[in-house]
Amino acid sequence: MIPASAPAKWTATGGLRTLVFAANAPLQLSSGAHIAPLTIAFETYGALNTDKSNAILVCHALTGDQFVASPNPITGRPAWWPRIVGPGLPIDTNRFYVICANILGGCMGATGPASPAPDGAAYGLRFPAVTVADMVRAQAQLIEALGISSLFCVIGGSIGGMQALQWAAAYPKRVFACAAIATAARHSAQNIAFYEVGRQAIMADPDWRGGDYVKHGVRPAKGLAVARMAAHITYMSEAALKHKFDRELQARDEVSFGFDADFQVESYLRHQGASFVDRFDANSYLYITRAVDYFDLAADYGGALAQAFKDSPTRFCVFAFSSDWHYPPAENRAIARALVAAGAEASYVEIETDKGHDAFLLEEPAFESALTGFIDAAAAARGLTLNAGARA
Repeated sequence: MIPASAPAKWTATGGLRTLVFAANAPLQLSSGAHIAPLTIAFETYGALNTDKSNAILVCHALTGDQFVASPNPITGRPAWWPRIVGPGLPIDTNRFYVICANILGGCMGATGPASPAPDGAAYGLRFPAVTVADMVRAQAQLIEALGISSLFCVIGGSIGGMQALQWAAAYPKRVFACAAIATAARHSAQNIAFYEVGRQAIMADPDWRGGDYVKHGVRPAKGLAVARMAAHITYMSEAALKHKFDRELQARDEVSFGFDADFQVESYLRHQGASFVDRFDANSYLYITRAVDYFDLAADYGGALAQAFKDSPTRFCVFAFSSDWHYPPAENRAIARALVAAGAEASYVEIETDKGHDAFLLEEPAFESALTGFIDAAAAARGLTLNAGARA
C-alpha cells in the first residue's frame, strides 16, 4: 500500500507497525527544528476502496495509542474505542478504512523523548518541543505515504479533537468531514494549571534525573502516577464520582485514619496511577501536555477562530457533553459558532450525561447515535456505499 517512491521503510516488529522516514526526509517543526529520521507507528482496520475515498483518520487523546479497535500487543490492554470503531459500529470497518497513528512525541512506537537520537542515546530532554500542528504534519506524512490524497473523515476526542480541528484548518481540501469531540480551540488557564501540577510531580521525583532516567535505568514512577491521578480527576464529573464511590470506605475490618487508601475513591485513583506508569513514558507526558497547553488555533489567524475555517469545504460536527468540565460545552459551542461564522457546513450536538469528559469513551447511546448520523450523512454526500471497496 505504500508507494515505492515514498521515502519511508515499513517495519513490523513486536506487534508494532511503523513507517520510518529517512534522514533525507526530515519533519519540519513549528519551532524551526526538525526530526530525522522519523518513525510513525500506526494501525489500520478495514479495506481501502478502489479510489481511496473511504479513509478515516482517528486521532487519539493524551494517553491513547494507535490500537483504537484491537488489543495492544505491548501492554495487553483492550481496544480503547470498542463501541465506536469496528464492524457494524458507528465507524464501520466493513465500510471504511480506518487509520490511527501514535502521535509525535508519544511512546508507543512514534518518535519521542524515549526514542534513540541520531547519536544512539535516548533523546530525553534533547527532544525538540513539538506542537499539535507538528503532530498533524507527521500524520500528513503517513497519509501521503499510504497513497491517500483526501481523507473522508478526521475524528478525535479531547486532544484528538484538537488534532482533527488542526487537520481541517491546515488541510481543508484533504478533509471531507471532521468530527471534533469534547475538545477546545485553545487550552484554558485551568487546564494548563492541572497539567503543570502533573509535570511538577514528575520532575520532583528523584528518579526523573533531569530527564535522563533512561540512561540511568530508572523511571520516575511515583511522579508519573501522581500526574495521572491529578489528570484523571478532570476526566470525571462530580456526579460520576459520587455515583461510583461517594464517601464509601474500603471493605476491611479497620480504617487506619492515616495515609492508606481508606476511601474507595483513593484506591481507584492509586490504581489509575500505578497502572499508567507501566505503559507510558514520563518525558512523553511532559512534552505532550506542553504541546496541548500551547494549542491556540486562532493565534495563527489574527486571533479570529473563524478565519481558520473561512470558506472551508469540510463538513463539521462538534460534540460536547453536559457534565464535561475539562473541555466544557461552552468551549465546544465557541468552535461551532466560529465554524458557522466562517461559512462552513457545521452542526453542534450536546449530550446530556453525568459521565464527564470521558463520556465519549464510555457507553453513551445518544452520542453513538448522533455520531452514526453524522458519518452516514457525510458518507452519502461523498457517494460511499455500505460495501467496502465500492462506490455508488
